[in-house]
Amino acid sequence: MRHRIMRAARLVLCAAAAHAPVSASAAGWDVGKASSNFELVTLDDAELSSRSIDVVHMGDVELTSGRIVAADPLAQPDRPALARTVAPGDYPVTLYRAFGRIAAASMRLAEGKPDHWELAVVPGQDPATLKDDEIFGYPVDAGVGCYMDADTLALIDERQAQVQAQKPDADINYYDDVLASELDANKNHYALHRPIAGKKGNVAVFWSGWGDGVYPVFWGLDKDGRPLVLLTDFGVIEKADGRREPKVQ
Repeated sequence: MRHRIMRAARLVLCAAAAHAPVSASAAGWDVGKASSNFELVTLDDAELSSRSIDVVHMGDVELTSGRIVAADPLAQPDRPALARTVAPGDYPVTLYRAFGRIAAASMRLAEGKPDHWELAVVPGQDPATLKDDEIFGYPVDAGVGCYMDADTLALIDERQAQVQAQKPDADINYYDDVLASELDANKNHYALHRPIAGKKGNVAVFWSGWGDGVYPVFWGLDKDGRPLVLLTDFGVIEKADGRREPKVQ
């Protein structure tokens, strides 16, 4: 199961030449075919529980610049931030668990129910280039995903340098030497990690559903195009329902 990816490998990571991301709906690519789980962010905890979905309120991610990185922070720490930015601030992250796995992760940016959804892209990706069975997503090779500010990458480097200085003759692995103990405290499902104590900038790290694969991120927008929520779908459930596990197709 570890190498199963969303929609049983039908959705693939694509490269695009264009540098101006466009609305998926405006381009004619149907975002509704990429995920059936957008309703997750509109349901309260009781409604989610009735659908056999467990909710974890992780706490706030501190976005110091408003440039959001959604990535596997261990396998691809230098992944570019998403093309769309938000105002700097502290934003709550919620995890949705089903079948013993993290099924999705959201970051709430403003109150309200999304009017429509767009695929979140990094510079150089254009949803207009996608075919019906393709999607842009971030690759996972260490079994975890995250939300963090692009500025926090420098703090991770600083922490790694500190650990290396403490163990000058050792090969440092950020997971084993830094993150493992924090993840262990939550059954390896998640951790709100602060690379440098006393410095603003933290990372919401969470288990990526089926583990390694490629996973899409989506913006939930209001009718004026203002971002209300960011959602990562790990392909564990369908139709925001954890009572029946999707069949491999």
